[in-house]
Amino acid sequence: MRGLAGRPALAIVGTTDLDRAMRFYTEVLGLSVIGRDAYGASLEAGGTELRLTLVPAAAPPPYAQVGWRVLGLDDVVARLGQAGVAMVRFARLEQDETGVWSSPDGTRVAWFTDPDGTLLSVVEDAQR
Repeated sequence: MRGLAGRPALAIVGTTDLDRAMRFYTEVLGLSVIGRDAYGASLEAGGTELRLTLVPAAAPPPYAQVGWRVLGLDDVVARLGQAGVAMVRFARLEQDETGVWSSPDGTRVAWFTDPDGTLLSVVEDAQR
């Protein structure tokens, strides 16, 4: 095997309701559809394919499964909030009033969930 370095990654998220997930990822997050079949749908996410896979039961892990690097995190969080998306708060992290956490190096992160409870994040890298 020659390895996977240099090969495009594919993100996969399970959903129990493909139509509901498609509405969230396309209408709320603004991703575009690459294709759809009986097993799921593929979306374009900034150069990465995000595959929504139809599953009988979603069992999301307690950590973010997919994240997006953004500029202007405050604006992104505000737009998500206007679309009805609530930021997730964690008891162990000091988050501001909008749900944004600032890491020691200045990177800022906010978390939210999709309709199946999959934890997602938006990340603004520290200014270096």
